[in-house]
Amino acid sequence: MFRESIKFNLYKPYSMRKIYFQVIAFIVPVVVLLSVESCKKGGFLAPTTTSNLTETTVFRDSSNTEYFLANIYSQIGFPVNVTRFGNGGLDVASDESEVGNTNISLASDWATGTINAGIVSDDAFSTCYNNIRAVNQLLKNIHNTPVSAFTKSQIISEARFLRAYYYFILLEHYGGVPLIGDTLYTYTDHIPVKRSNFSDCVNYIVSECNAAALALPSVQTGLGYGRASRGSCMALISRTLLYAASPLFNGTTLASGSLASIIGYPTADANRWKLAEDAAGQLISSESYSLNIDNSTPGKGFQSLFPMRYNTEYILPLMRPTGNWDLEGVWDPPSRSGSGGGFPYQEIVDAFPMSNGKAITDPTSGYDPNNPYANRDPRMGYSIIHDQTSLIIRLGTGFSPVNIYLGTYNGIAAGSDAVYTGTPTGYYTNKMLDPNAASTDALHNTSRCLPIFRYAEILLNYAEAANEFEGPTSNVYNAVEQIRMRAGLNPYQLPTGLSKDQMRDVIRNERQIELAFEGHRFWDVRRWMIADQTENQEMTGMEITRTNTTASYKRFNVRKHNFRKAMYLWPIPQGELAKSTDLVQNPGY
Repeated sequence: MFRESIKFNLYKPYSMRKIYFQVIAFIVPVVVLLSVESCKKGGFLAPTTTSNLTETTVFRDSSNTEYFLANIYSQIGFPVNVTRFGNGGLDVASDESEVGNTNISLASDWATGTINAGIVSDDAFSTCYNNIRAVNQLLKNIHNTPVSAFTKSQIISEARFLRAYYYFILLEHYGGVPLIGDTLYTYTDHIPVKRSNFSDCVNYIVSECNAAALALPSVQTGLGYGRASRGSCMALISRTLLYAASPLFNGTTLASGSLASIIGYPTADANRWKLAEDAAGQLISSESYSLNIDNSTPGKGFQSLFPMRYNTEYILPLMRPTGNWDLEGVWDPPSRSGSGGGFPYQEIVDAFPMSNGKAITDPTSGYDPNNPYANRDPRMGYSIIHDQTSLIIRLGTGFSPVNIYLGTYNGIAAGSDAVYTGTPTGYYTNKMLDPNAASTDALHNTSRCLPIFRYAEILLNYAEAANEFEGPTSNVYNAVEQIRMRAGLNPYQLPTGLSKDQMRDVIRNERQIELAFEGHRFWDVRRWMIADQTENQEMTGMEITRTNTTASYKRFNVRKHNFRKAMYLWPIPQGELAKSTDLVQNPGY
């Protein structure tokens, strides 16, 4: 159990509400997308345009108001979209995966170290500020909406959470950004664009989440599933304070003078780890969420979580239409009608331990380089498609599981999926795929939604922050071992007597494999300030050659990644800088 001082005690319980609205797919009619039409692409500096719907007509109709809020929700998943850069997401902009087509993806610019303010995607800046402005529109007009005071308070609280969430996205990309409060600017107004200090942005996000949490239920269920809850607010506070305590921001070394206060805290303070520890601990102690457990097969609880639409682990899900196969269409191999998406590197494969929890570099682990996928952490097979992974395929008798071959057989490539033919690394991504779904097949799809916040992250947030502040206490061991136990490791217990540095390595490895391909790795290596190592190396793949019944494995070079110090933060897009000299660029760009 977690110690008494971190009990969940910030907020009084609030009864669940029933609302006539379900955020299943967020399919919103064009006529009510006032929040999008009110700002042209390019962030909050863009002039306001008009539509055939005015603020008055939208917010005097309760249904249109709900649609307006749903539209703000609809873009919360854009940072981790697996096709964010056109041919890949954050996984292919980091050391997790290789991009499919290097000619059309901005992810290649991150991998090669050539990213700059002129070519960087402006999606974070424009999407976030468009939605922040939409929240301000809603808050200005919600009092005109004919709904009960209770429902009105729920809408206001959800909107304030969403605004805080979009500010966090800006914070992780750029550091401190302009805070505009509740002000709703028009094209005739002078818009202040001076960047706020990092500390002010953190405090604003936390205070907005605390205020929103007071009126929200601990967990959203039924028709409210997919909407912000008190748990969502606490999860966002946890992530924000963890980032704020991390080396990148906590005593930043990227800049000096006034810019240092904008991109981080100029002076390090270990107590920031304590704030992060308590934030995660309070959510854990609430007992509102739990890991998905299924002991029928080792690691089954991990695998079965992601195809589940409703589960106890998702604190905030990104809702998807029922009957979707979008991930299968991106990540499945060509023989399964997928486009291949991101292709995992050998380095992420090697990060998974053996089923006994020992690293494959440990001479006592039992790792066999001539049979490298045997007896591994079950999460490896559930996250990565490797040679002889079993996937369903359409046969004459219907859909059946068939092993996939990714190498060569007696000198001939094993079909369209093989290394060099279908995959440049010898692997495909399997994370979050439904084993019973098939790309483009209407009868074999999934009701899956995607995790924005899930409980496993909170356990790891707690473990990291507590270890940095207190060292490897029993609570730190407990948080990490819960995840290892659910993963199916045997034994799942960590060695006793680990030092703080050793436990740090364990926690970082657990984050790398538990949260793989969910959009965390890109940010983790930056906030830890180890990206100059992890993203400055030759990335490799695996070539499998079979001769009759004998297989051989050969590592080969795929791409040399390059990283420079400026890349710890995103550059503010050049188009935004051109609008005002008050908006200063991040260092190194």
